[in-house]
Amino acid sequence: MEAKTASTVTFDTTLGRCAILWSEAGITGVLLPSAKVRPGPALDDGVEVPRFVRAAIDGIGAVMAGEARDLRDVPLDERGIDEWRRTVYAATRDIPPGTTRSYGEVARAVGRPDAARDVGAALARNPFPVLVPCHRVVAANGALHGFSAPGGLATKRRMLELEGAPGYGQQALFD
Repeated sequence: MEAKTASTVTFDTTLGRCAILWSEAGITGVLLPSAKVRPGPALDDGVEVPRFVRAAIDGIGAVMAGEARDLRDVPLDERGIDEWRRTVYAATRDIPPGTTRSYGEVARAVGRPDAARDVGAALARNPFPVLVPCHRVVAANGALHGFSAPGGLATKRRMLELEGAPGYGQQALFD
């Protein structure tokens, strides 16, 4: 059987079926489990993918299985993304697995200490979830806000639990 080529492929993770899109320059998008992930070319159907796509898929699967994996080396195709969002995404990629930063901390890291809301707006438009780990960005008090990926805040909490981020996954005394 001849290998098929594609620029989109679906793959299974512990949280469900995801999809990844790419160009010759890098990853152009990641779709987390949702109704938007349609049946299509699947990695387990023998679809041929470039090495960097395989690395992204393996890394996303590992993170979703609870493994601390640094995915900063996976190339992103950020053509068409404005400079502000690129800067926010780069700072977010620097957040180590199993840790969190506040929107304000990310704003300070990019040199705009009063731009926490703008950081949130940029992350709400993140086309690369997990590769740009926006789930690691939380409110200053540790509260979970504004996760636009499928499953919303429950998915964000679950991803932080899987990574072992302090304060997430432990039973709360009071709700």
